[in-house]
Amino acid sequence: MNKSLSLASIAFILSASIHAETSSSAQSRGLSATEMDIVAHVDRNNPAALVLLEKIVNINSGTTNQPGVRAVGQMFAAEFQSLGFTTEWVDGSSFNRAGHLIASRGSKGPRILLIGHLDTVFEPNNPFQKYEVVSEGAVKGPGITDMKGGDVIILKALTALDQAGVLDTMSVKVILTGDEERRGSPLEAATRRLIEAGRWADIALGFEDGDGNPDTAVISRRGAISWQLAVTGRPAHSSQIFVAGYGDGAIFETARILNEFRVALAGEENLTLNPGILVGGTSAAIDASTATGSAFGKNNVIPETTLVEGDLRAVSPAQLIRAQKIMTVIVAKNLAETGATISFSPGYPPMAPSPANKQLLARYSRASLDLGFGEVQAVNPRSAGAADISFVAQYVGMALDGLGLMGSGGHTVNEVADIGTLSTQTKRAALLLFRLGNPRLTVER
Repeated sequence: MNKSLSLASIAFILSASIHAETSSSAQSRGLSATEMDIVAHVDRNNPAALVLLEKIVNINSGTTNQPGVRAVGQMFAAEFQSLGFTTEWVDGSSFNRAGHLIASRGSKGPRILLIGHLDTVFEPNNPFQKYEVVSEGAVKGPGITDMKGGDVIILKALTALDQAGVLDTMSVKVILTGDEERRGSPLEAATRRLIEAGRWADIALGFEDGDGNPDTAVISRRGAISWQLAVTGRPAHSSQIFVAGYGDGAIFETARILNEFRVALAGEENLTLNPGILVGGTSAAIDASTATGSAFGKNNVIPETTLVEGDLRAVSPAQLIRAQKIMTVIVAKNLAETGATISFSPGYPPMAPSPANKQLLARYSRASLDLGFGEVQAVNPRSAGAADISFVAQYVGMALDGLGLMGSGGHTVNEVADIGTLSTQTKRAALLLFRLGNPRLTVER
């Protein structure tokens, strides 16, 4: 028997039961007839959603596997076209990636941007390649929660709205990027179309899996940038270290700088700083393309060179700028006969918390409560990494992320989805979208 058809059959039986329970709950909670119709469409579409999810999980789309990323994009393009969306494939050759899929429909109501990504961390040489039913309610697969399940939720929420005849109460743009897990370079080219979509939108919704808990969603994400520290000392016989004219050497100066970073910044809420690689000696080098380092030195020679690379994560642009200033001041206070420079490379900007994001979360939580799924609270920013929505959050009136398929083990061979959340998260998203478009939501910019 074909496993996909078997799963679909099982899902259909489960969906019928869920639909009956949800309909009764919906009536008691006062959902409108249209909202109940949307919920019913999600239930009817759930078997097809499971089949699609299995198909796309079984296509390897590791970030550097450009044909695989394009293949998943083509499958989604066909699905969106069947819903009347205009689709565009943004070629990624200018930033050394496969590219992005953009799908657009509508010209009325609030402008809503839905964000997902096509790529995963699992390249073709990784042993973890296939969709596997682990148990009733648990399915294992590369990228199933991060974030092919979220992409399916976007599609099926819009499908339910279309089938209920209410999709055109809003203007929708979907962008599924092809390089979220390993950003293309130059960064400006890789993120140009994503940022353009953010400037167009009033509201942005991201369908990453957040912290894997369906009782939470993301109103803020910490930004992540990288830093590079280069330290020099005066080379000489080790017997002269600490002596005037010879100084303390590059490695001691590096130790001072890193420790002062720790003392000054380690206690700050939602800020983290991590030196990820360090090499030092008479000579040292770091190969950024392979994330490896090399060094030469002797224990009887004062070290001349040290190189360090790390990351810095902050919850707001102001916090990030302040941390950079503190680090720069520390680097400049050199020990005797040493010197140091620090540089910062752009990465993911912070998605700062805001009253508007909290308001959007409240609306999402209200939809969840009305569906009988319980309250949704904001996730701790320390529990969710950077994501595509970070690039657009500063441009939209309000933003919310973490609306995707839930599970555990992301980025590992134990990535497992709580498959029941495929239906519940789709219902939450569909109901939120419907309410955002009815009546028209006024967003202050």
